[in-house]
Amino acid sequence: MPGLRIQELLDEKEAGLDLELLAGGSGLHNLIRAPRIQKPGLALAGYTTSLHADRVQVLGSTELTYLQQLPVATAAENVRTLCTSPICCFIITKGLTPPAVLVTEVENNGIPLLRTHHQSSTFITLITRFLEERLLPSKTIHGVLVDVLGVGVLLLGKSGIGKSECALDLILRGHRLVADDVVKVRLKLPAVLFGEGSDLLHYHMEIRGLGILNIKHLFGVAAIRERKKIDLAIELSEWDPTADYDRLGLEDQTYDILGIGIPHLRIPVRPGRNITSIVEVAARNQILKEMGYHSAIEFQDRLEKRMAEMAHLHSREIIGDNLE
Repeated sequence: MPGLRIQELLDEKEAGLDLELLAGGSGLHNLIRAPRIQKPGLALAGYTTSLHADRVQVLGSTELTYLQQLPVATAAENVRTLCTSPICCFIITKGLTPPAVLVTEVENNGIPLLRTHHQSSTFITLITRFLEERLLPSKTIHGVLVDVLGVGVLLLGKSGIGKSECALDLILRGHRLVADDVVKVRLKLPAVLFGEGSDLLHYHMEIRGLGILNIKHLFGVAAIRERKKIDLAIELSEWDPTADYDRLGLEDQTYDILGIGIPHLRIPVRPGRNITSIVEVAARNQILKEMGYHSAIEFQDRLEKRMAEMAHLHSREIIGDNLE
């Protein structure tokens, strides 16, 4: 799992964490490896078995008040035991002043001690969201991500197959571009994939013969999205007359990204096929599936019912009505 240095956390301004360094500056290279946080109440009481040292340790008024109520020797011993663990950092909330024993021990053990003026609940929400963005698994995919009727459609296929042209046609129909050519995919808990464009290519699209286009400038802000949940993967491939393509849609295929399977369709491309319309209809059909309506399965049920009725009528004509 990737890690985030405490120095990066301290330098972060856009997330609104409002952090300052109080002590333990020698440990700013320590790594945060888990997006979850921990409040080490039991650890301050001397029970460190359930301590997760790779998580940010948040100290609020409850924890600091508890330390102040302990005998001085007991508090010092508990804090000393806690700080012998390889803790990535402590963060004090509500702008509280840390006890002197904590400052001494974090300095001795190279554990950064930070402070924020946010309430504990507010800060935990902010930092959890930030760490999930930075620490959860991510992957870069060659493709195009578009928002079609609220469905995040990831267009896949080899270079030159027509992914960008299809996306441009979708934009002309009122749909929205998320990313072209390079799609950065991030996993969000519990099992949701979000895609976004790279910082360099954001809002831009490459169309062979035209070059690089700025979709935001050409069509306005309504034609773009910063990020989108990926709901459907559509792979464009060259038409192969010998291949066996799905003609009923009964077998749902999945495309694996970061261990998460998303619905996957393979659409053959050849002159005369309106790929944009097919993609748009696929998005509409995906909405129906998510609502519990599966056209192919419904058709199969009707067909089997009709075949059973015809078989029954045929048997009555041959055998007669009196045979039990």
